[in-house]
Amino acid sequence: MATVFKPDETFRDDYRYGNSDSAILRFPFPFGEDGYMYGVNIEPHSRPGSSGAFAVAFDVDEHYVSECAERATALALEPGRCLVLPHMREAEWDTLELIMESLAADYPDQFALERQGDDWTWTNRPLGLHQRFRFGDATTLPHPPFEYIVRQAQGDFTLQDQRDGTLYIDGGIATTPADWSLAFDVGMTFHEWHGPVPLAHQAGVFDRALQYLMRVRYGHPARRLNWTMTINPRLDTSPENYPLWGPDRASLTAQTIGSRLFLRVELQSFFRLPRSNALLFGIRTYLASLDELTRVPKWGRRLHRVMRDLHPDIAEYKGLSRYHDLLVAHLAAYDDGRPTEPGIAPDINVLAG
Repeated sequence: MATVFKPDETFRDDYRYGNSDSAILRFPFPFGEDGYMYGVNIEPHSRPGSSGAFAVAFDVDEHYVSECAERATALALEPGRCLVLPHMREAEWDTLELIMESLAADYPDQFALERQGDDWTWTNRPLGLHQRFRFGDATTLPHPPFEYIVRQAQGDFTLQDQRDGTLYIDGGIATTPADWSLAFDVGMTFHEWHGPVPLAHQAGVFDRALQYLMRVRYGHPARRLNWTMTINPRLDTSPENYPLWGPDRASLTAQTIGSRLFLRVELQSFFRLPRSNALLFGIRTYLASLDELTRVPKWGRRLHRVMRDLHPDIAEYKGLSRYHDLLVAHLAAYDDGRPTEPGIAPDINVLAG
């Protein structure tokens, strides 16, 4: 079935956003059991998976057009949200090639890539783009190659250079960040970037994750899920704009929490790039409100149990502390005490009304 795009959605100001039934059922729900603690939880990014979001290299869903418009708005306001260090130019072209090839192969009705030597033609039908350019010549594109293609992809990306036995964040775009700043993090090592995360360092989670990622091979990408929560369907929760979204944490009530509190899930993907040997780290954000998620009985039960038993340090780190009790009380109504099946799949094909 062809994707029906929703171009009039907004992720700021009036917040016009919602998921169709099919979008809810393919949501990458991050909890595979009735409790949560940090883990490496990296697996091959192979097809298919337990969520429809895993079926292709770079997922395009009903929010694609509106999310690309949001990215353009964010970059117009703050061009520094896209930043690539000079030595990563080869990785920029690697990224452009990977995303173009993937979208054209996975969505041939929407995207097309034609190549005659270094003369390429790119067609993006949802955004109405038709671009002829010369691969390797940045002057033939309206933006630098990395920025050009990530303006046409959902989610954020970082370019990680592998050297000195670690990974360095030496480029990226961050217009949909979950409270992190590319301008602050660029040039940091893997461990420095993850420094604020509680509990995980003591458990050796990041040591194991780094070793896994440095062994990712070309043609064998990996993925994992991460999560937090956001009041309103706001994609840009950057530290720079905290005054715009931070106060919302105190605005929830028992009457509004179901519609205004969103589970924010990151599908993180890792691709080895062929020429540069850099790692492309994709951070694709999915949003679903509590009202939407609890239409899946398994998810409603499990979300209550996970949030009820969440370690206080994790609740604090993820910004839930101010409304955690309200959240647990709200979700309790969706937990009938029945056991849940393992795994993240919804285990139903049709949603109740």
